[in-house]
Amino acid sequence: MESLTQRNRARVKRRVNRAISLCRILAGLTFFWSFLSSAQDVTKEELELSLADAVKIALTNNRPVQLAKLDVTKSLLQVSEVKTRRFPMFNTNLLATGDITSPAFTFKEGSLGTIGTTPIPTKDTPIPLSHGVTGYVIATVDQPLTQLYQIHLAIREQELSSDLSKEKYRGKQQSIVADVKQSYYAVLQTESAMDAQQALVKQYRETDRLATQYLAQKSILKSDSLDAKAQLAQAQHQLITLSDNLVTQKEHLNDLLGRDIDTPFRTQPVPPETPQELDLKQARQTAIEQRPEIHEAKIDVGRAEYDLKLAKSQYLPAIGAAVRYFTPINTELLPQNILSAGLAMTWDPFDWGRRRDEVKEKDVTVQQSEVQLDQVRSQILLDVDNTFRKLNESRSLLAVAQAARDAANEKLHEVNDQFAQSSVLLRDVLKQQAAVASANHDYEESLLAFWNAKALFEKALGEE
Repeated sequence: MESLTQRNRARVKRRVNRAISLCRILAGLTFFWSFLSSAQDVTKEELELSLADAVKIALTNNRPVQLAKLDVTKSLLQVSEVKTRRFPMFNTNLLATGDITSPAFTFKEGSLGTIGTTPIPTKDTPIPLSHGVTGYVIATVDQPLTQLYQIHLAIREQELSSDLSKEKYRGKQQSIVADVKQSYYAVLQTESAMDAQQALVKQYRETDRLATQYLAQKSILKSDSLDAKAQLAQAQHQLITLSDNLVTQKEHLNDLLGRDIDTPFRTQPVPPETPQELDLKQARQTAIEQRPEIHEAKIDVGRAEYDLKLAKSQYLPAIGAAVRYFTPINTELLPQNILSAGLAMTWDPFDWGRRRDEVKEKDVTVQQSEVQLDQVRSQILLDVDNTFRKLNESRSLLAVAQAARDAANEKLHEVNDQFAQSSVLLRDVLKQQAAVASANHDYEESLLAFWNAKALFEKALGEE
């Protein structure tokens, strides 16, 4: 009996130990799960993203910008390639053949003279050139001399092409910056619209609560209460739509930044205006200095001028130092290891007016590029003036819309207070709430128009 009791105690003790171990395991799992959840919460926390940071990230990660940057690298390599033409050029030719017709030199009888009365040779004597495989080796070294002027012009022209690639890269950067700003401003506008809509939903809920209370007291009709509920449902639906639009806009902005479209972030307020937005003269000067299009047009003028100089240089003969080495392979009669040095010249004195016409064509191209430069400068000034005026108009319209929205909101507060005191009808409250919704819509439209005008103006200035 005593042994049975001891066995029962041991069994109970084992069960208790198992239960304690299970509790420890569950506690550990709970702690681990809590740790993972907190880590995920930290990971999913929305980091603050300023407009300057967004532009910086886009310039680093955006794929079209990276492609334009690679074009700049290629153009620099092309400059290095052209510069190598200034140095000596080495060329080696090797030919190995097997004779099919067995060529030979034939010395006629007496062709080498006579000794006494004996002709040398005494009869026709064929001597084969080679036996089996034959061929030759030719090695040349050419150092340009008069061509160095043409090479210098070609280098400068290629350097201008490299500068053109850099300006196109700047243009791509500015285009991406403008896209990022417009996308960022769209997010700001939607966030502002959501704040206004949330405040309006709060007003609708309070109106619905009072309408339900008055309906219970039979102070209003049931249709009025249903109208209040319908207005609340419509406002909540609009809030959901704005929320979805915000997610879409953030995904688009993340794509422009060249990162995962699901990367969470929150925006920062943007200064409403800059000094250039208030001074047209300063804005014009900034655009002339910064717009890549005008730099590209100036580069085109320079390239056309170098093309003209290259065309004129074709009148000069090509003279260079030359070293030649020649040796035949497996040939008995020809001399071996022939080495010579001197000057080599190539010149085409008669071209039937080809070079003259080419020079005239290049001169016309220079004139075209200069006219194009003036046209680009004029278009830039027109663009700055137009966007400057549009920005001022949108800023003025935004002030009007903001004043109308403030007035509508203040009127709604007054009507709500009167409705709470049963001084006005529910339909008056709903009417004023609709007026507030309309004023909010007009304000958000004006705000978006202002941000877009601001982005276009900054693009017209050539800002990066």
